[in-house]
Amino acid sequence: MRIDKYLKNSRIIKRRTLAKDACDQGRVLVNGRSAKPGTEVEQGDEILIMFGNGEMNVRVLSTPEHVTKDMAQSMYEIIQ
Repeated sequence: MRIDKYLKNSRIIKRRTLAKDACDQGRVLVNGRSAKPGTEVEQGDEILIMFGNGEMNVRVLSTPEHVTKDMAQSMYEIIQ
């Protein structure tokens, strides 16, 4: 699944356009490498998102195409 779609489906970032912009600005890393919006993510990948005032490091647990609000939290785990 594309990283911009994954960030939107998992509700880490609210809109896909915002996820795309974050990738374009170099604020998203997948497995330590800068990610473009079309970068594919798979189960087990680690994503680092740099927000304005902090960072969020998560591990991908699943990449379903269709996600309900309740399922979104189960798509990733936060890494300290």
